[in-house]
Amino acid sequence: MSTVEQIPFVDYLVLGERPHLLAHECSRCGARYFDRRNACAGCFSTEFASVDIATDGVLRAFTIVTFAAPGVDVPFVAGVVDCDGTSVRGNIVNCPPDPDHVTLGMAVRLTTWVVGADSNGVEAVNYGFEPA
Repeated sequence: MSTVEQIPFVDYLVLGERPHLLAHECSRCGARYFDRRNACAGCFSTEFASVDIATDGVLRAFTIVTFAAPGVDVPFVAGVVDCDGTSVRGNIVNCPPDPDHVTLGMAVRLTTWVVGADSNGVEAVNYGFEPA
């Protein structure tokens, strides 16, 4: 039996049996960042620890995108999700992109999907949030 190799679309997505996001948390003030940092934007500390981010959250802000670059399917929903105190940007997927189905305060959970594969069959996996 062969397995398909998968790689995360972003560095802070951890794949496996239980996919989740991983942030860099400032050891001094607790600010969390998903990208690489030399220093904390809040307190200028240079010490960080890796922390797992909750996979369940609440949609705090969103917009329905109707115009995008060529090749990007529209409409889609871009949102900000509160994952147990950590703000995460991500698309809201697996529901119609309209205000009848996407609402502020709705419960969502992390989900992943394959966005493409290279010529060797290695799959790139992205994340988003779906209604819980």
